[in-house]
Amino acid sequence: MNIDYNNASFKDFENIAGQDAFATAAEFQRYLNFLKSNGHLNYRIESLSPAGPEMNLILPGDAHPTWAVCLVSNDYLGFSQHGKVKEAVVRGTELFGTGSGASPAIGGHFVYHRQLEKRIAEFYRRKGAILYTTGYTANSATLQCLLHKEDLAILDMAVHASVYEGVLTTNVKTFLHNNLEMLEQVLKMAQHQYRTKMVIIDGVYSQDGDLAPIRRIAELTHRYGGYLVVDDAHGIGVVGKTGRGVIELHDAFEEVDIITGTFSKALGNIGGYVIAHPELINYLKYQSKQHLFSTTATPAIMGIIRAIELVDEEPHWRDKLWENITYLKNGLLGLGFDIGTTESAVIPVKVGDISKTLEAGKLLLRAGIYTNPIMYPAVSKKNARIRMNVMATHSFQHLDKVLNAFAHIDAKLKISKDHE
Repeated sequence: MNIDYNNASFKDFENIAGQDAFATAAEFQRYLNFLKSNGHLNYRIESLSPAGPEMNLILPGDAHPTWAVCLVSNDYLGFSQHGKVKEAVVRGTELFGTGSGASPAIGGHFVYHRQLEKRIAEFYRRKGAILYTTGYTANSATLQCLLHKEDLAILDMAVHASVYEGVLTTNVKTFLHNNLEMLEQVLKMAQHQYRTKMVIIDGVYSQDGDLAPIRRIAELTHRYGGYLVVDDAHGIGVVGKTGRGVIELHDAFEEVDIITGTFSKALGNIGGYVIAHPELINYLKYQSKQHLFSTTATPAIMGIIRAIELVDEEPHWRDKLWENITYLKNGLLGLGFDIGTTESAVIPVKVGDISKTLEAGKLLLRAGIYTNPIMYPAVSKKNARIRMNVMATHSFQHLDKVLNAFAHIDAKLKISKDHE
């Protein structure tokens, strides 16, 4: 099989026909070498500084570190660097050490785990929550536990990869992104065919930054006997009057059956959570294998409890974030770029062509702008883009540097809508 490296993506190397695992790895290494030789390997770049509005990077082939405006971090409120959050992490370590020592059922369940479960559940006006060591696992492990060969998962096609992994052992149907007519057709056809039916969506979609119409989806889901699962990883702390995400924006607290999310974005730590009726949560605590057999999170998660409190105590961070979002969006639109329908801190600049997207990432990096080139399978082959995440700690000066760099590369690559 001959792979055109100029138009290839990581997906092309998942399962190469006629090649065993080691031959496939060798072929993939040749592809990585190709990207590196063209300056397009903008992944796994080492940073010498904390996550922040600027990062000190070791770029491939450079002898000295380079400072760049950071648009790759999900630390939307800057809480990973907040003094009060870091104090809570230090206190947790001083009180309990650096590890928990066991899985939750056999000795690894501590008071700080219970406190965080209670706090994140209350944040969403609920009573039951379970913790996972990553947000990815919160999705994959929960769905694997709850859905089996008699059941059905109905997915918005744009949901996170963790959801797709979680439904590998059940029946799956998909609907076009935010297409409610197609969702209703799927629900109608499945109404009497399966035992448990779950519609699974994101609140904020991670590639386009757009939002789900949660109340309308909930109404359809429940009308046909299904349950609604919402992963609002990119919404918490960012969207909604008090930062409770897209669920708050649409006042859908009572309409969502299962809420999933992560502590690794606006809350500045690591780990995932699932919030639901206490009986379902207790079932997961004893039946979800990845929870039951994984060592629990370290005492550093005491910083998450403080971060959740700060969402309410210091709303000015969210206000500043939205000032920055609006500033960058307006600037990009003024330059003629296609940023889609984003309504969050995730802002894509849609390019379309894979090779141009990779070249844009390279030129941006050389201009001191650290962004993510995103291509298939994260998005469709015709929908490659540069994705940026805005932070509350960015200044307008940082964002002006970003806009100037985009104007410069557009003159070279002609990627704005003005050149269509």
